[in-house]
Amino acid sequence: MPRAKALSSLASAALLAIAPLTWANTYVYVSNATDGTVNSYQLSAQGQLHLLATTDAGLGVMPLALSPDHTKLYASLRAKPYSVVTFSIDPASGALKHLKNSTVADSLAYLSVDKAGHYLFGASYGEDLVSVNSIDADGVITDDVRQVIKTGPNAHSIIIDATNRFVYAANLGSDQLLEFKFDATSGKLDASGHVKLPEGSGPRHPVISPDNRFLYLLNEMAGTVTTFAIDRETGQLSALGDVSAIPAGSGLVRGVARPMIKPGQPAPPPLASNLIWAADIKLTPDGRFLYTSERTGSTVSVFAVDRESGLPGFVQNIKVEQQPRGITVDPSGQWLLVTGEKSPDVGVYAIDPKRGTLTRTSAAPSGKGANWVQAVSYP
Repeated sequence: MPRAKALSSLASAALLAIAPLTWANTYVYVSNATDGTVNSYQLSAQGQLHLLATTDAGLGVMPLALSPDHTKLYASLRAKPYSVVTFSIDPASGALKHLKNSTVADSLAYLSVDKAGHYLFGASYGEDLVSVNSIDADGVITDDVRQVIKTGPNAHSIIIDATNRFVYAANLGSDQLLEFKFDATSGKLDASGHVKLPEGSGPRHPVISPDNRFLYLLNEMAGTVTTFAIDRETGQLSALGDVSAIPAGSGLVRGVARPMIKPGQPAPPPLASNLIWAADIKLTPDGRFLYTSERTGSTVSVFAVDRESGLPGFVQNIKVEQQPRGITVDPSGQWLLVTGEKSPDVGVYAIDPKRGTLTRTSAAPSGKGANWVQAVSYP
């Protein structure tokens, strides 16, 4: 992508980030792994969710990611042949248009994009790797798998910081959060270190604060959130503390790493029914409130974040859709959207502007195996 176009993409993303909290159109996309579809919705200013369309994507469609300029939606297909689909988004209607299925390193459990929109990052849980694909000048994922890095057991996510210099990948099976330096010109990742979590924590998904000072890591098996300070010069992480997302009296106990079942393999023995199984983590756009989902109890936990220390404090735990794999906060910061893999609905929850607490306001039908949810707004 030419330098002028790169700067334009960064500028567009910055303008979207600081736009007033009034939007002409807010759209929500949900991937339905069992159906092989992506549902498109419109979210009203009153928190009502309206189903607009169902678009074929491919069996095993799961992780979603947006291009920085919000013109493209990327979707990972975790059934063979593994690929990532590029859709264009019509800002006026929310309609998706299929552009290309692109070759990727393997079944990708997580997608993210660098801040300039030049490269797609992926993490493969089953093949223990992270990867980089290039993105062309039109925002379409290419077949150019630029880099593949073996990580150790169960790579589960990969994100980049706001400066576009540092990348972090959660490695569930080895209880590590990996640190990389990113070369935005070549798209290459260079390992720069790692932080070790307590054994059996199961680091799963991270999120970075809007001011780029802190990283919050959700641990799948421990059901905890670990807060890290980010060194602005080196990108290195320093642990500040842990907080539990599992209320006392829940009856849940520490979980276990779950195997990736491939076609033709026998099903593993059933697990105990009271194991912690945390899934997703999101922040409000202003960084004041943090949310996590837990699948066994079908709940979302709410935290208020101290602006100085960066540490989250537990506020609320609420029942939501059954087996909530994906959650997201809309760009206005007013609504939390929740998908349940075993729920017929996508739920919308109003966020209290003072405490961050949640109240369910509406729902709309979802597909089978609903798991990832992505919201985008246009002025």
